[in-house]
Amino acid sequence: MAENEQAAAGNENQAQPQFALQRIYVKDLSFESPNSPTVFQDQWKPQVNLDLNTSHNKVSDNQYEVVLSLTVTAKVDEKVAYIVEIQQAGVFLVKGIEGPQLGQMLGAYCPNILFPYAREAIDGIVGKGSFPALMLAPVNFDAIYAQALKRKQEEAAGENKEEQTH
Repeated sequence: MAENEQAAAGNENQAQPQFALQRIYVKDLSFESPNSPTVFQDQWKPQVNLDLNTSHNKVSDNQYEVVLSLTVTAKVDEKVAYIVEIQQAGVFLVKGIEGPQLGQMLGAYCPNILFPYAREAIDGIVGKGSFPALMLAPVNFDAIYAQALKRKQEEAAGENKEEQTH
């Protein structure tokens, strides 16, 4: 009887979802200051634009690489002061999570983990470019993921309507 209980407990452990961060790394990093040194003479009131994107790919059965791509462009009086591009990546173990939950994990949860590392790298490289510190505001990846999912569903619904009318 004890063997059956141990076997059942072993099966329960296998069925439980597992998630683990295995590695965080900078995949690509670039800094440009095309209007230096004249941009340092202007009064520092930058317009900062942030573009972000996420992607993921399967590395092995239960490992996924998630890449958070950020581009920060700072302009002063329509002159580009600097452009920073970073691809902050991580390898995550994801086991026993599938379907929409896996999509949410890779599209929102993992980028939430990666963002502080990307923000720190951007701040450091901007400082090395002799510009004032740039601390990016937190990003709500859950909301971004939900918007992207909704947009995909609307596009799919639109395509289905087109197919039905033809």
